Amino acid sequence: MLIRPRYLRRYRQIVSILFDYGFGAALNQLGMGERLNIPRRVRKRKVAADDTFSNARRLRMAIEELGPTFIKGGQILSARSDLLPPEFIEELIYLQDRVPPVSWDKAAAVIESELGKPVSQIFRAIDTEPIAAASLAQVYTATLFTGEKVVVKVQRPGIEEVVNTDLDIMFDLAKTAQEHTEIGYRHEVSELAQEFAYGLRGELDFRREARSAGQFRENFKDEPYLYVPKIYLEYSTRRVMVLERLQGIKIDDIQALEAAGYDRHELASRCADFVLKEVMLDGYFHADPHPGNLLVLPGGVIGVIDFGTMGRLDERDRSNIARLFINIVTMDVDAVVDQLQHMRIAGYHVDTEGLTKDLRRVLMRYYGLPIYEISGQELFREVQPLVYNYKLRVPSDYWLLIKTAIIMQGVGLTLDPDFDIFAAAQPYLAKLFRRAWLPTSWGPGLMRFGLDWKDLAAELPRKLNRITDQLERGDLTVKAELPQIEPIFQRVDRIVNRVINAMILAALIVGLAFLVPRLDFTWPWPLVTWVILGAFLVSFYLGAKLVWDALRKRSWKIRE
Repeated sequence: MLIRPRYLRRYRQIVSILFDYGFGAALNQLGMGERLNIPRRVRKRKVAADDTFSNARRLRMAIEELGPTFIKGGQILSARSDLLPPEFIEELIYLQDRVPPVSWDKAAAVIESELGKPVSQIFRAIDTEPIAAASLAQVYTATLFTGEKVVVKVQRPGIEEVVNTDLDIMFDLAKTAQEHTEIGYRHEVSELAQEFAYGLRGELDFRREARSAGQFRENFKDEPYLYVPKIYLEYSTRRVMVLERLQGIKIDDIQALEAAGYDRHELASRCADFVLKEVMLDGYFHADPHPGNLLVLPGGVIGVIDFGTMGRLDERDRSNIARLFINIVTMDVDAVVDQLQHMRIAGYHVDTEGLTKDLRRVLMRYYGLPIYEISGQELFREVQPLVYNYKLRVPSDYWLLIKTAIIMQGVGLTLDPDFDIFAAAQPYLAKLFRRAWLPTSWGPGLMRFGLDWKDLAAELPRKLNRITDQLERGDLTVKAELPQIEPIFQRVDRIVNRVINAMILAALIVGLAFLVPRLDFTWPWPLVTWVILGAFLVSFYLGAKLVWDALRKRSWKIRE
């Protein structure tokens, strides 16, 4: 493992915290203690005998002490049942991303540095007490000189350097784990670390969130039931973002909603329409729709905020998910497993019989229940062990979708316990499948297919001439390494040798039948007699060899 000298202090801090929480065995397996010169007393430290905390609880506590980068990583892992056992998943769900806010002077310095003006020249008024504070940013309310009410999202000073340092160290640890442990190699944890780093660095660039909000606003511009706040691009930079302030009631504040006279069933329908459209039709969805990010505005319009985490699904993903959803609802477990393999979530080497049996056991618990009586969170909790035990590989965007679906089902059931999401989904599923057959859907693919064949037809004569020239010069070589096929070739070679021996034996027998009448044992023997006797000995040898090979093969099979 390459230790980056400029990060040495942070390396030691991270490893020491992990030793303190009882993960020394794993760190010693990776050689981290010796490489970082961690004192032996720390490396040999064990969890106190009276420590009743589980490994999962101690991992959560260690992550919280390690800081914002690791907390973000732990929150992502809390939705990855393919990577961690269920008890760890359940514990990491409780990770909290709450930190004391930085002082207003430091936040104002970031605003002025990014926008190039004093705060007093940008806002008519601004509340210096943040309404929200997290590890990456904090949020203030303000008023522009035009009188528009806005919120100002400001990145915490110095957090980018902290995150980048931790991400580099996290990648080093993941790469070492992948090289030295079976679990790390199986899950390709270095690639997971890279994917996480890409996403978190994207969250540090508020311009990306502004673009996401702009695209989401465009997707729902014709939907009166949903509102996306305006982004003030002239006041938005990499570390500062200004957006329209929405004032409404939190979607889960049932008492306030009833006092305001809102129809809860209508609100549940609008939430369902919002999620089904963004997932099934747009393929670009808000991946963190918890109640704090959903507001009920005047007129029962749903206001959506915070576009830091978004998911994407292409046309094929959406069709596959729709088919999987239908198979699950109709309890066709064999079709569910087939679809999982088609989506490459389950490998073709998976124990299909066992997976089918366990899935049927889980799904049959819900057989005959109305869809609104099925808890997505409870169903997911029961499926989690199957994901881990059968090593199912679920893409990151699918995990975001599962998280979104569970959150939104909870919101819908809070609003209306009798709401039937499946009935609401049917028109969207029908529209998705109809669109799959429209020329606008398959036309571009057909055009690409035609262009590929056009390019092949244009290039094929030239490439064939080049290959023919190489063949004439003897320069064409083909290199292939197929270690799995070598035993097959050896077996075929033995079979071919036996067939050849049998054909030679048959030819000799037929020839001897014609030559035997010409045998003459008068001494000295004529040449024909010597030839006949030689052919007879060769025939005897070949016949004996074939019999011996057949008997030996049979004895091997009996022993097996």
